[in-house]
Amino acid sequence: MNIELYDTTLRDGAQQSGISLSLKDKINITLKLDELGIDTIEGGYAGSNPKDDEYFRVIQKENIKNSKISAFGSTRKPDANIESDVIVNALLDSEAEVLTVVGKSSSKQVLKVLETSLDENLKMIEETINFLSKRDRRVIYDAEHFFDGFYTDKNYAIKTLITAYESGADIVTLCDTNGGMIPENIEKVLVEVKKHIDPSKLGIHCHNDTDTAVACTLSAFNQGVAHIQGTVNGYGERCGNTNLISLIANLYFKKGVSLLSDEKMKSLTEVSNFVSDTVNRTPFPYAPYVGSMAFTHKGGMHASAVNKYVDSYQHMNPEKVGNLSNITVSELAGRSNVISRLKELNIIDKFDNDDIKNVTSIIKNKENNGFSYEVASASLELLLKKEKRLIKSPFNLIEYDVRLKSVDLNKENQCTASIKLSINENEIEKTSIGNGPVAALDKALREALLKFYPSLDKVKLTDYKVRVVNESEATESVVRVSIESADDKEVWTTVGASANIIEASWMALSDSMEWWLTRNIND
Repeated sequence: MNIELYDTTLRDGAQQSGISLSLKDKINITLKLDELGIDTIEGGYAGSNPKDDEYFRVIQKENIKNSKISAFGSTRKPDANIESDVIVNALLDSEAEVLTVVGKSSSKQVLKVLETSLDENLKMIEETINFLSKRDRRVIYDAEHFFDGFYTDKNYAIKTLITAYESGADIVTLCDTNGGMIPENIEKVLVEVKKHIDPSKLGIHCHNDTDTAVACTLSAFNQGVAHIQGTVNGYGERCGNTNLISLIANLYFKKGVSLLSDEKMKSLTEVSNFVSDTVNRTPFPYAPYVGSMAFTHKGGMHASAVNKYVDSYQHMNPEKVGNLSNITVSELAGRSNVISRLKELNIIDKFDNDDIKNVTSIIKNKENNGFSYEVASASLELLLKKEKRLIKSPFNLIEYDVRLKSVDLNKENQCTASIKLSINENEIEKTSIGNGPVAALDKALREALLKFYPSLDKVKLTDYKVRVVNESEATESVVRVSIESADDKEVWTTVGASANIIEASWMALSDSMEWWLTRNIND
């Protein structure tokens, strides 16, 4: 069975609140999806805005190897002349080889939104599809609100599909525009639709408002639908669209449908993260197949089992989608979790059974006091190595002082941080000013260290998070500070915890610098 993957990230995905794509973003995502092997990429809404029009001009010059580019538009306006309709002509002007036309398939939508007659809507579908299909373009008809329309007026909804198909549409796509369907609804409707149109000519477009978009799409596949629409990471209106990443993986690993080669499947995680980065979203760590936590094992029993039999608590080999299995160390950790981390660091031979028992106890006690090492792997690495004196601290704190210079709420406050360190048996003091205590402390620490370790200027603080650990203690609560840092090669996270937010921040800051220095000062 031939399945066509149709990606609408650049149009429907970009309609999710908070996502805004530049022209460069759209081109870069297109090239990445083409590299992956997506059959058809919907570039945007022809004639709706200058950026999408420019996209269709620019993309013609790119070396697209695997994908076809589609332009999106609607049927002609009610009572309009097809030859002069602006949107219809914009579709042709896009020069895209695939034209996707959306039209109303719900009688309620026709009467209440288009404010025209049911017969006129059928003429709009017929004339638009016929006009475009005769101009050497592949035409896809998106039957908007089809499923809602089916349950309102089944005969009319099906009539819109037949009209589109008989007018020259290559594919007729059934759209769950409001995202209110569940899999059994999809299957029941398709049983009826297949009596009128061959399923190989049908498509499916689901939204995720019931959190079942992927499941609904799989149900449509089970009914023989050959054209599948979705977006990378499920981006889209409201709750999003069918997540193509999850769908491709489910079809490949659970249905035995090889839409992509084995090598291309290994790039799914990379593609997911690339698009997340491009739309300026943090990759969702719990995303199936490709999330950083998708194959992460936390519980001690789980870790012990995975160490003995890797598939004990995971449904597949994560490397097949370019992901990794991981065992975290937390308050739930047992010996197996710690052993796994020591193996990753290649220092397992330095620890005997008593050492492992001891560090496991230390970790649990620190987590009980507010620390968390699930994500803060850099701080954990330092803890483990220091326990066996495998590293020497490149600096030691003697004292620090942080003061607020102004309390005028109408002006930007300035904080002054003074720090005294011991570095290579030298004492050095630095005082710096920042717009907050952490910024000032970070600046003072850097200035003190740069004299001895100039390569440290590569390191940047990229994220700072504070969480109250025990809220019931009110102002005496312990706070956890997590700091994400990066250089030109990698990203790492460190953690600190204290009833004093400045102290917690210092722990995380100093761990970040120390971790980087212990790995790089001898390079």
